[in-house]
Amino acid sequence: MNDHPRASPTASYDVLVVGGGINGAGIARDLAGRGLSVLLAEKDDLAAHTSSASTKLIHGGLRYLEYYEFGLVRKALAEREVLLRSAPHIMWPLRFVMPHDPAMRPAWMIRIGLFLYDHLARRELLPGSRGLNLRQHPAGAPLQSRFKQGFEYSDGWVDDARLVVLLAMDAAEHGARICTRCEVTQVQRTGDTGWQVNLRHRDGHIEPVQARAVVNATGPWASQFLRDSAQHKAVRSLRHVKGSHIVVPRVFEHDYAYIFQNADRRIIFAIPYERDFTLIGTTDIEYHGGLDAVHINQDEVSYLCEQASRYFQKPIREQDVVWSYSGVRPLLDAAEGTDASAVTRDYELELDTQAAPLMSVWGGKITTFRKLAEEAADRLCAALGAGNAAWTAHASLPGADLCKGLELPAGSVKDMPHALEMLVRQHPELPPALLQRWLRSYGSRLQTFLKVGALGQQVAPGLFEAELHYLHQHEWARCADDVLWRRSKLGLHLTETERQQVASWCQQHWPTSGPN
Repeated sequence: MNDHPRASPTASYDVLVVGGGINGAGIARDLAGRGLSVLLAEKDDLAAHTSSASTKLIHGGLRYLEYYEFGLVRKALAEREVLLRSAPHIMWPLRFVMPHDPAMRPAWMIRIGLFLYDHLARRELLPGSRGLNLRQHPAGAPLQSRFKQGFEYSDGWVDDARLVVLLAMDAAEHGARICTRCEVTQVQRTGDTGWQVNLRHRDGHIEPVQARAVVNATGPWASQFLRDSAQHKAVRSLRHVKGSHIVVPRVFEHDYAYIFQNADRRIIFAIPYERDFTLIGTTDIEYHGGLDAVHINQDEVSYLCEQASRYFQKPIREQDVVWSYSGVRPLLDAAEGTDASAVTRDYELELDTQAAPLMSVWGGKITTFRKLAEEAADRLCAALGAGNAAWTAHASLPGADLCKGLELPAGSVKDMPHALEMLVRQHPELPPALLQRWLRSYGSRLQTFLKVGALGQQVAPGLFEAELHYLHQHEWARCADDVLWRRSKLGLHLTETERQQVASWCQQHWPTSGPN
C-alpha cells in the first residue's frame, strides 16, 4: 500500500479528518469502513505526539473510581476485551500488582474498588482481582521488605504508536486517503453543502480539495485549529496536562506490572518494557508551553525516581534513566484549582450542523478510542445522510489474522507463543528474538517482507532493508525517527552510531520531497 498519488485539484471527499493521532485514525477507519470517502491529513507523522506518549495501557482506570468517574470506567472496561481481541499481536493482557501501604488508602477501600473494577463490565478474557502475600509472590521479591500484602488485578498492554498506524492502514484498505506531513492550512465553508480546504504537502505544494464534512481531531491543537484554520469560535476549552515517563534498565525479572500509590494520592506505574527495560510513569502537571516539542523536566525525573524508590529495594537514580518521553493530554477543562490528576479523561463530541458539518473531538483516552470513533461516525453519517451501520466492535486490525496470514492450520494458533514456536520452526535461519519482535509488531503482515534470501542488507542489528522498505511503502515511515521510536522502539536497543546508520540509510533511500 503506497501513499496515494496526489489527487486532482477538484478531488472531493465525504469527510476530511484533521489529525493523525488515535482519535483521528480511529474515526477515519470507522467512516471508511461504512463506505464514505475519507481523507485524513496529519501535519507530522502518525502518532507523533500525544498518542505515542501514553503509559501504553488498555485499562479502565482504577484510580478514576476515586473521583466517581463510574461511567468512564465502565465504558473503558467494556472496551478492554474488544480491543484485545482486535489486535493480539500489539495488545495483550497484563497483571498488575499493587503493594498495600497502610499509610495510603485502607485495604477495605482498595478491595471495594477492585470489586467494582471486576464487575462494572463483563469480563471473558481477563481474570479477576485477588489479594496477595508478597512474601511468597514473585512480585514481592524486588520490593522493600515492609510491603507484606498486596493486590493483583488485570488490565492490558498496547503498543500505542503501532495501534495508530494499524488504524490508518485499515482505513486505507477500506479506501481512505492518508496524507502525513500534510498540513491543513485553511478550511472554509462553502455554504451548507461543504468545505473548501487547502492542504500544504511536505514539498510546499498547496492542494485544494473539497469535503462535505470536517472532523477536528487535532488533540491539544483542537482549539487552535478552530480559531486559526477554520475561523470558528471554540465552544469548549481544553486543559493541557503534561504526562512524562522515564525508562530505566530492567528493575525486576518477572512479567507483572506494578501500580504504586504516592503520598500525594497520585499513582505511578512500573511496567516491563522492551525486554531489557522498565517503564515508569506518569506525571500530571499543568502545561502552557509549545505543543510541537514537549520534554520532561528535571522536577519530573526527580519525582518519578523518588516515588518508585519508595517501593523498590534498589533505588531508582536519575542517572539510571536511559530514555524519557512526554506528551500533552488535551483534557476537558475543569473547575479552576482542580488537581490535574483529577481532571476527567472522558471525551465530548461537538457537532456543528448550522451549515456544512464540523465535528470537534474534545478529550479522550486510548482505551475508549474505538467507542469515540463509533459515536463520531454515527453522528456524521446521520448528518450526511450516508454510510452503513457500525462495524468495528467485532473487526480485527491488520496482522491479527494469524492462522490465515501465516498460512497455519485453522485453530492451531491459540495465542502468540504458539505462533512464535511455529515461526521459529519455519525459519531456523533467523534469531528467535527477531522473529518475536516482527510477530509482535506486524502479526501476519510480516509475511509481506519475510522471504528467504530477500531481507537485504542489515542496516543496524536486527533491522534489515526489507523491513525498512515495508515500513515506507505500507506504514508511511519517512525518516529514522518514524522507524526507531514509533513503528518500533529499536532506538532503545541501538547505539548512537547504529541509530545514525539508520538515519543515513533513510536519507539516502527516502526522498524528502514529493507528494504523499
